[in-house]
Amino acid sequence: MRKTLALLSLLLFTGATWAEPLRITVLGDSLVQGYGLPQGQGLVPQLEQWMNENGAETVLQNAGVSGDTTAGGAERAAWTLSDNPDGLIVLLGGNDMLRGLAPQAARANLTRILQTAQAQGIKVLLIGMKAPRNYGPDYKQDFDAIYPELADEYGAVLHPDAFAGIAEAAGNDPAAAQAFMQDDSIHPNARGVALNVAAIGPAALQLAASIAQ
Repeated sequence: MRKTLALLSLLLFTGATWAEPLRITVLGDSLVQGYGLPQGQGLVPQLEQWMNENGAETVLQNAGVSGDTTAGGAERAAWTLSDNPDGLIVLLGGNDMLRGLAPQAARANLTRILQTAQAQGIKVLLIGMKAPRNYGPDYKQDFDAIYPELADEYGAVLHPDAFAGIAEAAGNDPAAAQAFMQDDSIHPNARGVALNVAAIGPAALQLAASIAQ
């Protein structure tokens, strides 16, 4: 991991040609908005700090709306990108799962977002979600496949699991993971966000490096 970060940081420093910090918009739901967290402890401010500390001078714009589904994200994608940011991070799908919405609909909505970004020449980091098993194996298989397949199709950087940091720290034990979650067992607390940010970080640096090319 350290070698990967060092290499990405080197690429940023040696390949950077911009005079100002990168502007990257983070489009998402409550996980992006920072639901239940003190100001400065949500995913966006923590990830911005992490990126700057690891060689990518970046300003992240919070475009998170609590309760948003992939459909909501698709509807507001065009005007969210109207200020032409350098990059886009997409974290959506959690509310689709909570409502049991069809994976095919989520795929179509995320496709619209990626197409909108592609039309403007905006590089994308797509952060995946993992469906729970209680909807059955077919639902999980169809939902989990959305993110890697779309990232491959549209040339987006992929981070496969928004909760990977917590899962690793908890040893994939749901009971142990509660230490990093808020009381609703849905949203990470500040410690959980920090773990997830550290896991997302290398992919975010990869996005920044691709913008600098």
